[in-house]
Amino acid sequence: MTKYIILVKVLDGITGGDIIGLLFWLIFLYIILHPQLQYKSLQNARLRIIRVMEKKYGWRVITMIHRQEKIGFLGIPMYRFIDIEDSEAILRAIRSTPPEQPIALILHTPGGLVLAASQIAMALKRHKGKKIVIIPHYAMSGGTLIALAADEILMDPDAVLGPLDPQLQTPKGAFPAPSLIKIAKMKGDKASDDILIYADIAEKALTEIQNTIRYLLKDKLPEEKVEETTKKLTEGYYTHDYPITVEEVKKMGLPVSTNVPPEVYALMELYPQAIQQRPGIEYIPRPHVPYYHQKRTEGK
Repeated sequence: MTKYIILVKVLDGITGGDIIGLLFWLIFLYIILHPQLQYKSLQNARLRIIRVMEKKYGWRVITMIHRQEKIGFLGIPMYRFIDIEDSEAILRAIRSTPPEQPIALILHTPGGLVLAASQIAMALKRHKGKKIVIIPHYAMSGGTLIALAADEILMDPDAVLGPLDPQLQTPKGAFPAPSLIKIAKMKGDKASDDILIYADIAEKALTEIQNTIRYLLKDKLPEEKVEETTKKLTEGYYTHDYPITVEEVKKMGLPVSTNVPPEVYALMELYPQAIQQRPGIEYIPRPHVPYYHQKRTEGK
């Protein structure tokens, strides 16, 4: 009874303004802390799956997964691409791996800086142990360059790689290096100084990426196949966003298979995409039975 009286007196001393102020600060703290706690929970779940994979397969597992994370202040998503911070982190991970231990790099990326992708690819190539690159969905542009450093590429049957033609930024937008070189040759003496400058830079960029590809492939394919694959990936045979399928990768002679470990798919579920306005896409993640039986009536 005494405790009840004390509580009533305390509540009597609190005004409506005090309650509103308290609610405001509680909501503010929730907005600030909830994304951090949610992210920490997801991160721990990811690390648990990585530990399972390392113990099961004997790999050092590294991930580079670029998605529009919906976790953040007010749920605002951010696009991610391969950048220098990525290369720094992955280089540290590779350096800290025992020389003979296999490395499995899980890639999910639209590409990014050639410099960063080249650093990762070169470091992976120099690692003495077996290098495995796993692609559950896509690894375009710079992601493809990294995949070429692997001794084995594991791709989902529907996963894709992408061309490696350098993209040059101009005031009118980004253009493929092979196209700039081609247009400069077509115009000849009539080409403007700007076009000639872009074409010169494009030729250098093309030579640089081709030399990197040749280095990554030199001990995987015969010399003539290395040259064929290098030109096909860089000289405008495809548009830059063309999806190179598993079948095409096999035709290039690259060491690819579709034996993606099931743990990789479980791991990808823990990188939530930003919520999009696509209410028409719905499905049961895993039906309770392998398939639904159809009732058949005799005579029909």
